[in-house]
Amino acid sequence: MIELQWPWMLLILPAPLIVWWLSRPAPFNGGAALRVPFYTRLTALGQKPQGGYSQRNLITAFKALLWTAIVLASARPVWIGDAQPTASHGRDLMLALDLSGSMETPDFEVQGQKLNRLSVVRAVAKKFVNEREGDRVGLVLFGSRAYLQAPLTLDHTTVTQMLDESEIGLAGEETAIGDAIGLSVKHLRDRPAEERVLILLSDGANNAGVLEPEQAAQLAATEGIRIYTIGLGTGAQMVRTPFGTQLASGQGQLDEVALQAVANVTGGTYFRARDTASLLRAHALIDELERTEGEFLNVHPTRVLFYWPLGVAFLGVASLMIIAALREWGSFRAAKTWSQEVRNADQTQPWRASSC
Repeated sequence: MIELQWPWMLLILPAPLIVWWLSRPAPFNGGAALRVPFYTRLTALGQKPQGGYSQRNLITAFKALLWTAIVLASARPVWIGDAQPTASHGRDLMLALDLSGSMETPDFEVQGQKLNRLSVVRAVAKKFVNEREGDRVGLVLFGSRAYLQAPLTLDHTTVTQMLDESEIGLAGEETAIGDAIGLSVKHLRDRPAEERVLILLSDGANNAGVLEPEQAAQLAATEGIRIYTIGLGTGAQMVRTPFGTQLASGQGQLDEVALQAVANVTGGTYFRARDTASLLRAHALIDELERTEGEFLNVHPTRVLFYWPLGVAFLGVASLMIIAALREWGSFRAAKTWSQEVRNADQTQPWRASSC
């Protein structure tokens, strides 16, 4: 059906009648006049052709139609379709991604090719974000300091673009896990309860920032924010040798105890991603744990229609302007012809004027 979003605009529909009524022409009180011999021809120029009264009424009706179309367009008519049920998810999910120097370690393998941790994490995170249909997703990047790269938004394309633009060392070479959690809590705390989730991905231990991870986790638990932590890497690290920088196996700097404590305090889960497959499994499990269909909302599709009456009004005004221009041109040609005839008559007979 068709509905007017601003129906009160119809109140200005009688405005032209009010203006006409308030601005009637002043009465003629008589006065001096000048009689000229060519008065008959002069008045003939202003005489209306036969049927002029009907033509004037037709033009007035046409102008009224144009004014009605303009007022109708101002009332913003819209077409509203039938209600369609739509599932509402409504989760608020923040990703906190480690960009410290250790994320450059190439201990992940994809199709037989060694890739650094950040490259694989970005690809998996982008897939995860694109599959969160209906959820608001944000992005926090952290190294020596934590930065909000993308606030909570339904624009997943922007979030994935921000992931693509993230580079190792962009936020510093160290790891401020506690500050990353604190910054995420700050932007999640005002969201509805039981719908706030933080996924933290890191391959190191907290060695920078102001907050300790356990302290930040307590803040998150107080605000009802659930944290899932993912420990990245096999434990290998890049070491300098006389033969250059090489990948060496070892325990690495990953603080699994701290990441497990953060997840446990907030009611989340800790995952260890030693390779690409385990990282994919971790995201799949989180997706299952946090998937919700929410309530079904009835959504009415709408389509604006104001441009139809506005287009009619525009074409009508353009037509009136063209007609007025043609009439003026005709009057100009007639006046020019009459002026030439007066000059010819002046050459043959002098004018005599008399007062009334």
